[in-house]
Amino acid sequence: MSNTQTNTTASLATKPVATAVPGRTLLNPQDHTLILIDYQSQMAFATKSIDAVQLRNNAALVASAAAGFGVSTILTTVAEKSFSGPMFEEVTAPFPGQALLDRTSMNTWEDAAVIQRVNEIGKPRIVLAGLWTSVCIVGPALSAIDQGFEVYVITDASGDVSTEAHERAVERMVQAGVRPITSLQYLLELQRDWARGETYDLTTGIARKFGGAYGLGITYAKTMFNAHEG
Repeated sequence: MSNTQTNTTASLATKPVATAVPGRTLLNPQDHTLILIDYQSQMAFATKSIDAVQLRNNAALVASAAAGFGVSTILTTVAEKSFSGPMFEEVTAPFPGQALLDRTSMNTWEDAAVIQRVNEIGKPRIVLAGLWTSVCIVGPALSAIDQGFEVYVITDASGDVSTEAHERAVERMVQAGVRPITSLQYLLELQRDWARGETYDLTTGIARKFGGAYGLGITYAKTMFNAHEG
């Protein structure tokens, strides 16, 4: 038997079997901690890699999704009272009464109060979004990976002082093992099946409000045809 035939036979003998279960790296509401970082006025003023309106919209989508699905979420600011200003209202509103953890450190992972909360929650995955990508997201992303966590970054809910700064930061994190995702992807990955009726209205409601053209499509379909996914 030739080497080619041998390799083919071995390949057929070990071929994978498909099963109707989700992949291990897909997120679900119970397996991660979301950390929303420095969505503050002073940080936003200098952000140029994404339009401020789009940034606020995407951040609101992520916050609303996390709150609606019961994701363990940490809200943290830097120098809130002395320099950077309040966190975006659309980020804090879905979490009424939740305390914001204010820091002096640019790297959230070097703040003892934040790390105490991460350990109290005890989830193996960390999802990050905030300002700026190259400093306040790279810092905790690389630090968490170094300590054995799986890390995801919501890239279109993050921004930096330039497109160059944002893109190089994302590349650096990906090289270290970070998994980049987007805000709408985050919402739909939490839902993942339109047959999950308990969160169907939540998901489509958030998409209609913050999902751009996709949200307009949902509104149109439901208004004109009473359409229903699934």
